[in-house]
Amino acid sequence: MTIPEPGGVPQGGASGAPLPGAPLPGGPLNPAERAAERFTDGEWHRLHPATPLLRGGIVFIAVLGFVLSNLRERLVSFFVGAPDVGGDPIDAIVNHGWEGWALLGVAVVLFGCLAAFYVSWRMHSFRITDDAVEVRSGILFRTQRKARLDRIQGINVQRPLLARIFGAAKLEISVAGHDANVTLAYLGSVLADGLRSDVLRLASGVREAEAAAPAPGVVAASRAAQVGDFVSRRIDDFLAPELDPNAAPPESVVKIPPVRLAGSLVLSGFTVFVVAVIVLLVIGSAGGAPWLLIVVLPGLLGSASFYINRFTKSLRYSIAGTPDGVRMGFGLLTTSNETLPPGRIHAVEVLQPLLWRPFGWWQIRIDTAGHTREKGAAGQPNTTMLPVGDQADVAKVLSLVLPAFTDEHSAAILEGMTSRGRDAFTGSPRRAIWLRPFSWQRTGFRMVDGAVLLRRGFVWRSLAVVPLARLQSLELQQGPLDRLLGVAEARFHTVSGPVHPRLGAMDAATSEQLFESVAVRAVAAAAADRTHRWRDTPGFVPNVDSSPAKSDIRHESDEEDA
Repeated sequence: MTIPEPGGVPQGGASGAPLPGAPLPGGPLNPAERAAERFTDGEWHRLHPATPLLRGGIVFIAVLGFVLSNLRERLVSFFVGAPDVGGDPIDAIVNHGWEGWALLGVAVVLFGCLAAFYVSWRMHSFRITDDAVEVRSGILFRTQRKARLDRIQGINVQRPLLARIFGAAKLEISVAGHDANVTLAYLGSVLADGLRSDVLRLASGVREAEAAAPAPGVVAASRAAQVGDFVSRRIDDFLAPELDPNAAPPESVVKIPPVRLAGSLVLSGFTVFVVAVIVLLVIGSAGGAPWLLIVVLPGLLGSASFYINRFTKSLRYSIAGTPDGVRMGFGLLTTSNETLPPGRIHAVEVLQPLLWRPFGWWQIRIDTAGHTREKGAAGQPNTTMLPVGDQADVAKVLSLVLPAFTDEHSAAILEGMTSRGRDAFTGSPRRAIWLRPFSWQRTGFRMVDGAVLLRRGFVWRSLAVVPLARLQSLELQQGPLDRLLGVAEARFHTVSGPVHPRLGAMDAATSEQLFESVAVRAVAAAAADRTHRWRDTPGFVPNVDSSPAKSDIRHESDEEDA
């Protein structure tokens, strides 16, 4: 198949291979991708040499610290000459003359731990072929996991604080299916980025072939220069932004200001719960029950760490479009970034809690077939694509996650987010007021190109966007009261996730028309969809930009909702 350039001009011959001198579909390979190419040759490779320490050695260090803390009196006596308090195991060893045996035992334990870590590292390997990523591990009980490239839902690169010191990172490949993820822990930091790009290239349907450039002459560096280079790389690793500026144009990047982030945490449901507990605590203490203070106070103090933890995890949060999908990065000390390839998002929901309404803040959640095991920003599930943002941020994110975001989508989504009803959306009949006394006017749907919009909610505003190509099935449900009022509920089935696309209290006849229309459009959309092999699609244009026409959702006042 011929792979056209983003401008639409084919750059390949009949075989689909790039012509000499023609630009490659994904552009030239960067140094990280070049370094990772030798790990995608279908052969078995080992992980980072520091993997045993990062995975199991930390427990050993913790045990050693516990032992030393219990021998602190002996250590103080040895170094500063404090009085011998006695009573620790060292006294028994010295009094019985067992020093040699004790040292031998310590040496045997250390050697056994090091040997176990080394064997574990030797037995833990991975390989990347043209159609799968495989990992095998275990000493006594061997396990082997395999992730098919065509089932990849996302790739997450996480850099815990200790791993960053060693220049290592964890690469987790999310695959559709229960507990089907494959984790490579740990790899070199640069290698993890390169493997992510290379795996996405394989999954996208094309693997660039590039003539090997002549290797520059290698000049032997002194040991001091090597040490200086290592320190420089570690400093750059800590100070560099989580999202590489070269991976996406600046105009497509969405960031969360720290003030807005702090405000969204304060104006959350957890804050309401904390305030309610404090009020009950004050009332109970004033009523002669001071024991409530002893029971509840530790939990209230722990809530402070809850806020701090969520705030620090969300710092440096950024979302941007890259040629291989949407990339989300976040974290201050432990950093993480995940890439969601095109065609992996089954449903999107834009919602607004009541306390956020005066500030015009919104949140975006998604449904995907696979999830990473790590929590996302602010400790929320990684299905939260935008923890908090304004209308302009929502427009940018939706333009990245929807396959064909157009001006029609922009106008319809703005209408679905802020309108009180009675507009271009097909709404509920007036008799639905018996079932939805506050939200019946906002309840409604609208069909746009390639998607259906579902609007509902009065206190918690919600707008669900379901790409028809990803729809699994559609169900109409009608209970006794619904039949009495002549209404029905439509349920759009997608993969499991936080988004539940459903619409209740709709006119029964209108629901049947919606059912027939969605069924026909969903079949046509699924047949024409090629986003799961995004670089193998004629006319593919990476969705990495947000033009003013697509992202300029105006900030409407909420006077109509006052």
